[in-house]
Amino acid sequence: MQEEYKVKLEVFEGPLDLLLYLIKKDEVDIYDIPIELITRQYMEYLNLMRLLDFDIAGEFLVMAATLMMIKSRMLLPPEERPELEPEEDDPRWELIRQLIEYKKFKDAASNLQEMEARASNMFLHNAPEPAGALKQPGVGLEDVTIFDLIAAFNEALKRIPADQVGEIKAERFTVADGIAAILERLREHSEVVFATLFQPLSTRHEIIFTFLALLELMRLRKAVARQSAAFGEIVIARPETQPQSSASDSNVASTS
Repeated sequence: MQEEYKVKLEVFEGPLDLLLYLIKKDEVDIYDIPIELITRQYMEYLNLMRLLDFDIAGEFLVMAATLMMIKSRMLLPPEERPELEPEEDDPRWELIRQLIEYKKFKDAASNLQEMEARASNMFLHNAPEPAGALKQPGVGLEDVTIFDLIAAFNEALKRIPADQVGEIKAERFTVADGIAAILERLREHSEVVFATLFQPLSTRHEIIFTFLALLELMRLRKAVARQSAAFGEIVIARPETQPQSSASDSNVASTS
């Protein structure tokens, strides 16, 4: 990439998180994973992270190799597969076991966080707020995962052909330019629909650097992302902005 710029996210999830995300998004049975579909989607996300110059952990590459191995083993006739215990005869068995255990861990951690949040709210409910106190902004990725954001980024990128002319001129566009443009939109509107940030852009370079700018603003807690429902439309907002009842609110910049 033109700039030596790597976005460092405070909250970045691992390969098992990505697999669970894909399983939930595709609404497939965790006990009967369509390995070819999941492998293809996993590799697409991995390629997008490389395109964005993310500092990809080695675990992502190990999982990619594991998925390819499972896929190749499933193409073998049963009699040609390695001798295993009966419950391990399915090449997906070990991966499924890891996913189930990890999902239990994540669910337990999420339930604990919810209990702590409820207890904190009860404790602070009647406490007076100090004069001039600022509300704590959200982390930015607590309601929308990095994988939701990458999926939305991919949709924006798809509308521009890979061999689009005009890229050389567009390479003057920097992450700083993207940050300035997003902040200007958030000054005009308390919330903006994610897709609208990319509509004025005409090159892949501009889309990539605008997305990196958004991630940097979220890391700095100058912007947050929200969804009204899982895998729904993503809205970008100023940290102090309370969620709107609907995206049609007059103060939300929509796709219309």
